[in-house]
Formats: sequence, C-alpha cells, structure tokens
Amino acid sequence: MTHFPSKRLPRPPAVLAAVAGLLAACCLGAAGEARATASAPEAHSAPGTRSAPRTAAPAASASRWTDRAHGFASLAGGTTGGAGGKVVTVTDQASLARYAAAEEPYVIRVKGAVAVEPFGSDIVVTSNKTITGVGDTGEIVHGELHLNPGTHNVIIRNLTIRDSYVEGDWDGKTTDFDAIQMDTVDHVWIDHNRFTHMGDGLLDIRKDSQYITVSYNRFSNHNKALGIGWTTNVLTQITMDHNWFTGTKQRNPSADNCAYAHLYNNYLSAQVADGDPVWTYGNWSRGRTKMVIENSYYDRVQHPYQADATAELVERGSILRRTSGRTDEWGAAFDPRAFYAYRLDPAAAVPALVTRFSGPQKQIGDAVTLNVPGDYPTVQAAVDAVPDGNAVGVTVAVAPGTYREKVYIPASKPNIALRGTGHRRSDTVIVYDTPAEYGGSTGSATVRIAANDVTARNLTFSNDFDEAAVELKGEQALAMKTTGDRIVFENTAFLGNQDTLMTDSPKLTTPSRVYVRDSYIEGDVDFVYGRATTVIERSVIRLLSRGSATNNGYMTAASTWTGNPYGFLITRSEVVSDAPEQSFHLGRPWHPGGEPAAVGQVLIRDTALPAAVKSSPWTDMSGFSWRDARFAEYRNHGPGATVTADRPQLSDADAKAHTVTAYLKGADGWAPHRRTTH
Repeated sequence: MTHFPSKRLPRPPAVLAAVAGLLAACCLGAAGEARATASAPEAHSAPGTRSAPRTAAPAASASRWTDRAHGFASLAGGTTGGAGGKVVTVTDQASLARYAAAEEPYVIRVKGAVAVEPFGSDIVVTSNKTITGVGDTGEIVHGELHLNPGTHNVIIRNLTIRDSYVEGDWDGKTTDFDAIQMDTVDHVWIDHNRFTHMGDGLLDIRKDSQYITVSYNRFSNHNKALGIGWTTNVLTQITMDHNWFTGTKQRNPSADNCAYAHLYNNYLSAQVADGDPVWTYGNWSRGRTKMVIENSYYDRVQHPYQADATAELVERGSILRRTSGRTDEWGAAFDPRAFYAYRLDPAAAVPALVTRFSGPQKQIGDAVTLNVPGDYPTVQAAVDAVPDGNAVGVTVAVAPGTYREKVYIPASKPNIALRGTGHRRSDTVIVYDTPAEYGGSTGSATVRIAANDVTARNLTFSNDFDEAAVELKGEQALAMKTTGDRIVFENTAFLGNQDTLMTDSPKLTTPSRVYVRDSYIEGDVDFVYGRATTVIERSVIRLLSRGSATNNGYMTAASTWTGNPYGFLITRSEVVSDAPEQSFHLGRPWHPGGEPAAVGQVLIRDTALPAAVKSSPWTDMSGFSWRDARFAEYRNHGPGATVTADRPQLSDADAKAHTVTAYLKGADGWAPHRRTTH
C-alpha cells in the first residue's frame, strides 16, 4: 500500500517576533554601561559539536520550553525525571507528599497553591520524579522540597515556592527552611521556577551533588539566594543559565569547591543595598572551584563576580551597569564546550529575555509531553500514563519508526495529541494486521479513539491485513475508528483496504465531529464510513483497484442519523485512482442492523474526481435505495465529474449552508479549521 506525500504548502519557519523586537531594542547598551571585555571572541567547539557565533539571536520561544534537560544535567545518562511513569495532578499536601516519596516514577503536576503544615516542613522527593506546576499558578507555600542523599533523576519545573521566612531571622540562623535542598544527589534539573521569601537559602545544592542544571528561575526578596558545595571534595558540576536574581543580597550563587561551574546569560539586578562591604555580592568562586561566566548582565550589583585565591574564574562577554567592587578573573578554569553544546544569547538582550521567560510559564504548565519510545516503550504505554479525567493537553510525541501495536484511547482520557516527530508522516507508522474475522469490525481497528478532544498529526495509521492472501468472511480491517467528539487529523495517512477509516459516535442519536485535513486515505470497499459528522478537506483519497473491470468498490458508506443534517463533507480535495474507468462508486447508504433512521448524508464538493468514478456513482446497499439517502455533489471537476441524471447536484443556495463551518460548529462553535497549525 503506497500513499502520497503531504499536500501541504510550505510555510516559513516560525519566528518569535516579540523576541526579535526585544533583541532589536537591546542591541545597543544603555548609556553608562561598560563591557567586562572589549569584545567577545567567537566560541570554539569541542570535536563533534556545533556552535553558533556568540552574537547569534535566540531561537523561537519553543526552544525555551523544551522538556529535555541541558547543560551538565544532560550528561552521564541525562536527567528525565518521572518520564515513563504515571501522570498525576495534585492539589493538596498529602497527595503531593505521597507521590513525591513513592518508589516508582511519577510526573506530578501541582495545581494551585499547596499550603504545607507544619510551617517550614519538608516534602521528601525521591528518585525518578518530575514535579511541575499546572499553568503558571502551581505553588508550594510554607514548605520545602527535600532531596535526601542518594536521590537521582529529578526534575522540578514551573513552580513558585514561597513564604517560609521567619520574621526577624534575616540571616536564617534559627531555621533551615529552604525552597529546595539537596544533599549528595545526582542528575537534577531545576527549571522555570520562582523562589521568594524563604527561611535560610532559596536553593541549597550541597555535599557533592553532581550533574545539576539550574535554568530560567527567578530568585527574589531574599538574603541568601543559592549556595553550592559545602564540602572539601571537588566533585559538583553545575550549569546555571538565564536565571534572574533580583532583590537578593548574597549567594547569587556562592559556589564552594565545585569541579565545574558554568554560568551564562544570567541577570543580576536590584541587589539589596544594606551597605555591607563583604557579604553583599553576586557570583563567588570559592575554595577550589573552577567557574566560567559568559554573557551575563549585572545591574546595580556590588562585587559582581569574585574568586578566592585558590579558585579560578574566567569571564567573557558580560555587561556591567552601575556596579562596584570586585571583578576578579584569574586561572584557566575549563572549556564548557568540551562537555556539551549550548547557545549564548547576547549579553545586551539578557535583561529583556530573562525577565520575560524566567519563572513559571503557562506554556510549560499547560503542556505535558510523553515521549515514545524515549520515555515509554509503546504508544499505548504513553496513553495509559495519562490520568483518567485528564483536563489539560497531553502530547504523546512518537519518534520516527514503525510501531506494530494496537492503540486504544478510552473515553476517560480526553485532551490527548498524538504527534509524529519525523519530517514526514510516513516516518512514523502505527500498524497492525487484524481483520474483522478475529474480533469484529471494532476489534480489527489498529487505533481506536473513544475520547473527546483528540488530535493526531504527522502520523500514518495502517492495517496491513492482506485480504488477497486469505479467504475470510470478515475481511474488514480498520486502520482507525473514532467515536469521540472534536477529533482532528492533520497531515495523517490512513492505509488499508476495506473499512480503512470509520468515524462513528457513541450511539445513533449522539453526533460526533471529526475534521481531517491535509491527509491521505486509501481503500477499496466502504473505506470512509460511519455516522459521525466528518469533514475531509485538502486531502488525497485513493481508490484502490481490486482488479475488476466493472466494480472495484465504494468510497463512502455513511450511516448518518436522520436527525443530523451533516454527515460526510469532502471538499477541496483530490480523488485519485489507477482502477479502470467507470469501475468505482462514490458511495452507498449503510443502515447498520437495518436501522431505518440511519439515512446517510454525503456531499462531495470542489473536488477532483478521476475517470474511475462511475457516471452513476451512487448505489443501493442491503435493500436500501441510495435515492432515499442524502447524497449530492457540487462543483466537482476532473474526468470523473460528469453530471448525469443519477448524480444529484447541490444548488448554489444550498451550498451556502453546507460549508466546513456549518458541519463542524455544533452547539459549542467548534472551528478547528480556523486554527493556525504547524
């Protein structure tokens, strides 16, 4: 079974205009700024890596929402958190504590503010966990996330952790109420959080913790922001990028005996000004730390960066504005690109970028991505990880490959997007080979979607049962069956023979809606069928030949409820075939079980038809006349579009009421065809 490539028109690459504007506005520093170095040389790459020039503009915002750790947290096996585990949403302390401390992996979504009692208490986080805020409102109030020794593979994202400060204890000497504390852990990614007004430190990374990345966080309204080390060993490797330290006093960070500390594109501003000549500072390379600072921005900071005599500190490309005190630079430190690739934003753009993109982001909290096979071995395993009653969008991102499995999305798991990540839809195929003889028509389906609000993009669905190789009574073999409402297929392919694509509904009198765009469908007998309201737009439909000179099959078999004015609309599409001329029907009326109220409705309009289409293209089925069904054409073209007495044509007036909008809008105004997708 072959299929055509996508018919989509090429689109320009996505560009984040807002960021471009920010960069344009920031390309010249404000008056009075001084560069820490006169010019920043182009970075050199380690063998096998690629690097952009130091002044390269940032990529589109999507790159800032990646769910993959970068920097040191990406090394030595990487940091994946709870990937592969169940996805759960918590709204209270008991649930958060239970899942965070569980032995098995979890993706834990924190919805709303979780108040921790007693005040300042720990919530223990064990290995293989992702904890992320829902939307941009997930909060942990009056409590600490604590990672005990031996914990590994943890991601904490998109949260606000706040307000365990004890009044009068500015130095944090009587309490140790950090936002996050970790001791002797490895592979931790702290990303897009907001830490403010806590007890001792906002973030404490202690006792030989390794492979840590801290990115796009906000540290504010606090004395001691971030401490690293507190050990005589020199083991910790940490990457810190695009963090905003504002209204803090010290430890921004303080890095003690770190093997490697790579700080780039961080923004330090509005430092607490209490006249302290020593313990008010920006970045401090302490003990035997090797620190590299690149393209950061310091505004109103005392002692922007300093180093002990035993430490090393290399700085390049940063901007200092209204600063005073130490700017130490000595030693060779290390080359970060010898460890990993990264992209530097221009230092002048850092304030605008970091103030906009640091801290919790709705784009992150509203999206959950489950990667197949990276995190889940099969598509079904990823679907199973989605919680029942799911109210937020979950993307199952399927890597290129052939997945021989059946997939079922039950009605209890709405709001799922299946997305192939290859360049073409043919790169990612979900296929099985069951005919209706074994399990009935429904049981034959390779993929079944019973849930509402499911989208599939850039994928191929196939049932490769070979009907010519065996003799069976039930040769129907579905690639896809849907019964849910508001289903979208975009840039997808459906491969099969008989009954390839069935769009149905839970029961006859309950309409469901399906929208298929920029896709490909092939088959021979009744291969586009069912009772759902279905629009197929800008797609290619291939009529397969069964070797007959007179009857090779039927394109549609609608069973639309008589009370539903909208069944199948095929519009602005192309029907193709290598079957003989005058050998294929456009459709026939299907009355399942002899149901008289299933009166099929099909309109084919503004579509190219091949010579294989019969001049009398509609035919009877199981004793029901096609003339009693609601079959029509409008303004079709091509060699198979000849108008005859057996081809009802819609009037211009009626055509105005049979549009894509009219078919899909329902009572809720659903309009997927109006959305811009990429």
